[in-house]
Amino acid sequence: MARAARSRTPNPDPPHNPLHRLLRTWFDGVPAPPATVRRTYRSRRTAPTATLIEPPHPLARSLGLIAVAVLGAWLGLLLIGRVHAPVGPMDTSMALRPSLTGGTTINVPPLGDLELSSHYAPVRLDVDVDRLDPVRSQALVDHPERFAGLQAEVTHDVTRGTLGLALHSCVAVASGATALGLAVYRRPRRALAAGGLALALLAASAGTAYATWNPKSVLEPKFSGLLSSAPSVVGNARNIVSEFNVYQKELARLVTNVTKLYDATSTLPVYQPDPTTIRVLHVSDIHLNPGSWRIIASLVKQYRINVIIDTGDTMDHGSAAENHFLAPVSTLGAPYVWVRGNHDSRSTQKYLTRRAHVTVLDHGKAAQVAGVRIAGVGDPQFTPDRSVVAAGEPAERTASGRLADSLRTQRLAGTPVDIALAHNPTAVTEADGLAPLALAGHLHHRENTLLPQGTRLMVEGSTGGGGLRAVQNKKPAPVEASVLYLDRTTKRLQAWDEITLGGLGLSRAEVSRHLPRENQPGATPAPSGSAHPSAHPSGPPSRPSGSPSDSPR
Repeated sequence: MARAARSRTPNPDPPHNPLHRLLRTWFDGVPAPPATVRRTYRSRRTAPTATLIEPPHPLARSLGLIAVAVLGAWLGLLLIGRVHAPVGPMDTSMALRPSLTGGTTINVPPLGDLELSSHYAPVRLDVDVDRLDPVRSQALVDHPERFAGLQAEVTHDVTRGTLGLALHSCVAVASGATALGLAVYRRPRRALAAGGLALALLAASAGTAYATWNPKSVLEPKFSGLLSSAPSVVGNARNIVSEFNVYQKELARLVTNVTKLYDATSTLPVYQPDPTTIRVLHVSDIHLNPGSWRIIASLVKQYRINVIIDTGDTMDHGSAAENHFLAPVSTLGAPYVWVRGNHDSRSTQKYLTRRAHVTVLDHGKAAQVAGVRIAGVGDPQFTPDRSVVAAGEPAERTASGRLADSLRTQRLAGTPVDIALAHNPTAVTEADGLAPLALAGHLHHRENTLLPQGTRLMVEGSTGGGGLRAVQNKKPAPVEASVLYLDRTTKRLQAWDEITLGGLGLSRAEVSRHLPRENQPGATPAPSGSAHPSAHPSGPPSRPSGSPSDSPR
């Protein structure tokens, strides 16, 4: 009878989605709807007993609703909370982000970040400078008198952009909290309550920010990246006031150069390389210029690069605080091979060793990357450390001998090296005759030399345009990189393209194709090991693609 009675008794528990029950457990504190009667069977011979589960405590319900509102508001701001607004000569993106300390962060690529203690609230204002509008920037440069009204214009633009951001953020937090409330509670009334609470929290945060607003924060900014040297470029606030005419000229030059950098990096030519070759991108001397990563990523995509080789001086001071600058190396779209320069510390090398898709070479170590065998040696000097006496050229020659010994060992083992690397050209000269190609940097200008025993030494210019010095100087250094085309079977150099962006002071991008002398039409390949006079093959930059250019400069 008891068994029959149990079979006719319906299950009082309504079916629940497991995810729904889990979310309800987190936010309301109980695993089932309130006032649910659950029957418990103690044994086969006892009758079922009814247990009444108490509804959640009001405090637990309130805390759950607050958690839903906060999390939904954060997701809304993250997904749809960004707005675009012009500020003076700049096109910017603005967004509110949760924060424990508040403040304002202004990201100015490729120069770095500017942090202001503008307010204390649980939200931070992030402003990203997307680009400098060439027309508006040039108007300022051509008419310096407009700088007098620039402050009022920027203030008006920021106010208008902030109001637009406030309205957009209200929609974002209400939408995010309401959507998450529907997913958790499945009740429109509770979901709308979460959305209303999110709006109230945003309003309270805005009121706190307004009450703690500090307009003098612009006089005490915190710089990072290349902007850490900004005070030495434009002076401190007191000097700006006392020497405003000088400041106007410096600011005009800064605006002009950065604007033209944006122009140059947006006009990189597109090439269709021969798919049968291995394509190597050679970069060097980035010197902490964040804009270089965008240029490298563009070249990797356009030229379908197989491997990137960086011959050092990626940093400027080699401090541990600069290491975060190297984060993009793992996301450039190709394996990254690196040797230490005289501005790169052992700490920098250790950090890069742990990055994905990065191969660090030192002490003549060899590695097979993208089908090419590469060996390299780090620079024996670290010049930013003034406590260390520079060892000079003798130390470089010692490093060169260490690299040469490794190359001989590799050859005797039947694994000859295709490319030898060092930062300083002196440290790779003894590789002559032991590898067909040697790459270096350090000089901040290109050199291309055919060494006596047949090794071609290619010295790359500065892919970072000299870092912040490109903004300071009247004639900024050009941004340079090269694409090397290697035969897939022999790994010998077939041709190379020299890419030159006309520094920050010029807006044109140039690409010139070069051929080794033995690959030029009608030429007889030189026998291996024969002596060749040193040459610097680099024809005019405007030379058409594919034309011979292996002649002395």
